[in-house]
Amino acid sequence: MLSHHISKLLRRSYSRTILNYRGFASTNVEPDPMERDPASFFFNKEIQECLQTLTTLDYNKVFRTRKDGHKQELPQFKFLTDEQLEEARKEAEHRAKKYLQMPPVVKQRVEPSELLCEDPALQSHDTAKYVFTDITYGLKDKQRSIVVRELDGTLRHASWKERDRMIQIFLPKPERELQKPKMFEGEYFKDLLNRNEYEFILDRACTQFEPDDPDYQAVTQEVYEHINAKSHFDVLRSTRHFGPMVFHLVWTSNIDNLLYEMIETNRIKDAALLIRLYYMVHPTTKSAVEQCENTDDVNFVMHYVRLESLKKDKIQKLLQSYKELQQEREIVAEGIKQAHGISSETDKT
Repeated sequence: MLSHHISKLLRRSYSRTILNYRGFASTNVEPDPMERDPASFFFNKEIQECLQTLTTLDYNKVFRTRKDGHKQELPQFKFLTDEQLEEARKEAEHRAKKYLQMPPVVKQRVEPSELLCEDPALQSHDTAKYVFTDITYGLKDKQRSIVVRELDGTLRHASWKERDRMIQIFLPKPERELQKPKMFEGEYFKDLLNRNEYEFILDRACTQFEPDDPDYQAVTQEVYEHINAKSHFDVLRSTRHFGPMVFHLVWTSNIDNLLYEMIETNRIKDAALLIRLYYMVHPTTKSAVEQCENTDDVNFVMHYVRLESLKKDKIQKLLQSYKELQQEREIVAEGIKQAHGISSETDKT
C-alpha cells in the first residue's frame, strides 16, 4: 500500500513538472549542465523525496558495526511492552534517517578576482606576504574576512586555498588536515577504488573538504564514475552517499547502468522513479515531452529506453525477460489460489 501511494504521488508530481516546463521545452534548448546550479534542483523537496526513496532504508546496513576507531558499545537486551517497542522502532527510524542525511550538491566555487587596493608605496615592504584573518567568535567560515597584502603592495581577497588553510589554523575542525591527504592522490586513490572502499573515501572527503571545493567535487565524481563503470551501486545503497551519486548520474544524463541494475534486481518501481527523477532535472528531453500514455511501471521504463537510452537493446531484452517472469509468477499464483479453492472472481470481491 505504501509503495503504491508513493508511486501515485510521484506520478502526479511528475505530471506537474512536465506541465510546468512544457512551454519552455517547445521553444528552448536545455542549457549546459556546467552552467546550471545543481543546488536549485538537489534541494527541491520532490527531488529530495525521490532520492531518499531510492536510497532505501536497510537497518542492518545503517547500524552495522564500523571500523572507525570508536569504542563499540555492548548490545542491550530489554523487555518491552508493545507501546515501548513501537516507540523504540520510531527512535531507530529517526536515528537511521539522521545517518542517511545526504551531503549537499552545490556549484563549484569561483576564485575571488577583485583587488581591494593597490599601494605602490608599500612595494618591497617585506620578503613575505601578510595574511590578515578575522577570527571573531561565532562567525560562519564564509563570513570571515581574510585578505592578503602582496609584496608589490596590492591588497586582495585570499584565495580559497589560503582561506581554508587560515581557518584550519585558527579554528581547526576535528579530523581535517592542513594539507590534502595522500589518499586522494595518484596510486593511493586508485588502490582504494580498486578495493571498493567507496564509502570510506566519500566519508573522508566530507571531513576534509567543503562541498563547493573543486577537490571535493573531483574526488566524489571520480568515485561515482568508478561505481557506475563497475555497476557497484549496491555498495552505496542505504548509505548517505547513494542519493548524491544518483543525482550525479541524473545530472550528467548517465543513468543507463543504474537503470539496468535496478531492473536486473527486480527494483522496477525504483527504475520508474529514477526516470521520473530524470525528467524533473531534464524536462526538455524527448521522452519527457512525449509522455507515456500507459502509466504502468514497465511500460513507462520501456518508453524512456526506446527514446533515450544508449543501451536500448540490452535493457529492452532485460525488460522483456522481466515481463515474462512476472507473467509466470502470476500464473503460478493463480494456480495456487485455484488449488486452495479461491477463484479470481472471489478474490476480486
